[in-house]
Amino acid sequence: MSHPVRFGLMLPQSNSSWARVHEAAQAAEESGFDSVWCVDHFVGIPMEEVPIFEAWTEIAAVAAVTRRVRLGHLVLCVNYRPPALLAKMASTLDVLSGGRMILGMGAGWHAGEYEEYGYEFPSIGKRLAQLDETLTILRRMWTEDRTTVAGRHFQVTNAVCNPKPAQKRLPILVGGAGEKVLLRHVARHADIWNNLGITHGDVAKKRAILDEHCRAIGRDPSEIVTSQQIVGAIALDRAEAQRRSDAILTELAFLAGSRDLALTGTPDEIHARVKKNRALGISSFVMTLGRKVDPEEVRLFGREVIAACAGS
Repeated sequence: MSHPVRFGLMLPQSNSSWARVHEAAQAAEESGFDSVWCVDHFVGIPMEEVPIFEAWTEIAAVAAVTRRVRLGHLVLCVNYRPPALLAKMASTLDVLSGGRMILGMGAGWHAGEYEEYGYEFPSIGKRLAQLDETLTILRRMWTEDRTTVAGRHFQVTNAVCNPKPAQKRLPILVGGAGEKVLLRHVARHADIWNNLGITHGDVAKKRAILDEHCRAIGRDPSEIVTSQQIVGAIALDRAEAQRRSDAILTELAFLAGSRDLALTGTPDEIHARVKKNRALGISSFVMTLGRKVDPEEVRLFGREVIAACAGS
C-alpha cells in the first residue's frame, strides 16, 4: 500500500494568544496542510511559566474555525483521561468536526507535570501497559454497541459510546520508538506511527522492527503510515532559512536528534529532503515552525512545497 505525502503543522505551543493559534490554523488550512496538531501539556516545557492551553479545549476551538484540516494531538498522555471518557471525547469531536479527528496517544513522560497536577507517575512499564489497554478500549467502544473490558489497569462495564465516530475507522496515531513494547502496541492498534527525535539512520531500523511485529500478528505492515515530527524552516534565502532553523533547534532542543530529517532550507533544498525521507518510507511530516509560528512562513511552505507535492 502506497501512502500519499502529507504535511501537518504543530500549532503555537506556548502562548496565551488565541488569535495567534487561530491565525496559524487558518493559514495551514488555506495553504494545503493536511492536519493541525496541539501538544498535551499543562505547563510550558521547558519554561513552566510560559502560558499553554489545555489540549482538548484548544483542538475543539480549532475545529470550530476550520473546515478541512484534520485535527489531532502529539500526543495525548495515557494517564490524564480515563479511557472510556477519552473514547467519548474523541467520538464527539469527530462527529462535530465532520470526521476530521486523529487520536494521537503516547505513554507520557513529564514527571514534574504529573506531580504538579496530582497524577501518579507510574513506571514506564506500567504506562506502556496502560497504553495498550487504553487503545483496546478506545477501538472497542467506537465499534461495539456495549463494551466490557476487565483489564489490569482499566475497566469498563457494558459501556455505551453513542454517537459513534463519523469516520468508519477513526485513525489512531501512536507516538514513540521503543522497539520491544511500544512498537508492538503500534502494530496492534495504530494506523499511524509517529517518530520524534530519532535520526535518519534509525528510521529504517525501527520501521523494520515494526514490520516484524505486524507480521507476527498477521497484520499487513503497509497499513501503518510512518509519520515524522520534525523542524520546518523555509525561506527563499538560504542564510535566512538557516537562521530560522537554528533558532527553532535552540528553542526546542528535544528535536535536535532528528536534525538530519528536518525540512529546512530553500524550497529546492526542502524538496530534496522530502525525497530523501520518502525513500525511508516516511509519508507524513508534522512540522514545528517554532513556538510562535509565523503565518507567512506557513503560506510560503504551502506555495513552494505542498503544492508541488500534491498527488505524490
